Amino acid sequence: MPKLLSVMILIAVFSLYPSAPVAASDEPPDLSGTYNVATLTPLQRPKRFEGKAAITAQEAEQIAEYWANNLAKDAAPSDPNRGAPEKGGTEFYAPEFAGAAGGVGGYNAFYVDIGDSNFMVDGKYPTSIITSPENGRLPAMSEQGKAQAMKRAANRGKNTGTAWWIDREKGPYDDPEARPLAERCLLGFGSTAGPPALPVMYNNMKRIVQTEAHVMILNEMNHDARVVRMNAEHAPEDVRKWLGDSIGHWDGDTLVVDTTNFREENGLFLAGRDLHVVERFTPMDDDRLLYEFTVEDPAWVEPWSGAYVWPRSDDLVFEYACHEGNYALGGILRGARV
Repeated sequence: MPKLLSVMILIAVFSLYPSAPVAASDEPPDLSGTYNVATLTPLQRPKRFEGKAAITAQEAEQIAEYWANNLAKDAAPSDPNRGAPEKGGTEFYAPEFAGAAGGVGGYNAFYVDIGDSNFMVDGKYPTSIITSPENGRLPAMSEQGKAQAMKRAANRGKNTGTAWWIDREKGPYDDPEARPLAERCLLGFGSTAGPPALPVMYNNMKRIVQTEAHVMILNEMNHDARVVRMNAEHAPEDVRKWLGDSIGHWDGDTLVVDTTNFREENGLFLAGRDLHVVERFTPMDDDRLLYEFTVEDPAWVEPWSGAYVWPRSDDLVFEYACHEGNYALGGILRGARV
């Protein structure tokens, strides 16, 4: 057999029976795993850090100590012989959460899990999750946003111990659908599921499950599950979802997720049906993701962006049976009637 023909036959045989596959160099990273996104870094830059994009390690330690001390006080056993709260309620040890307790007690620190430190990026401790505008704070509200804020504020009266809403044609306690989404267990509060996914008062665990066709992000709060369809097109305009319609693609090692098609009511404060969010999930190392996002919505005069770290965790995400244990909604409606 001629030498050239033998070589050609060998090439053909090896083509039919290839060797073990070699992983493609452009194969995306596997983001699957559990993350605890709790952080002491606030969404907006506190006034005391105005003009300061980052704090020192010493300042970060002081913040951690402040929260540890205040939460420890609030987690201490209550006096069984204590009297009733003052009329209108009182503040408790962590004044940042006084509103959530309605001024009359509510959750104590046993239920609070806001992390034990600020997050760090590139050796620095940012003073806010918001990165744009440069002042680290939400941009100004548009006229549409102001109107929306006034509408919602009208349903939140100060606790004076009186039925301040009683003379209204329709009050905030007239039926279950008048109550906020989180109170009705339809979505977690504070945009915890997103998008954008923001850290909140407790239940800050996330579980990512990744396949070639989908990426699922399970949120501990309310057991909300976001399903990102990879390399797909958005659903038709008339298909509206609580968490929006998310499609994704890979940009190198970064998962980029584009979300539209929200309902008029959604998890992000003041945002409406025209909300558009772009998120980026980038591995920083084996133990951390950098989560970045940009928000566009007519409620604000300009888009705003943010970023924070998602550390991996060995903890488990347990079921959050909100509807099954939601005795508060009935109690709120009955209490208003009384």
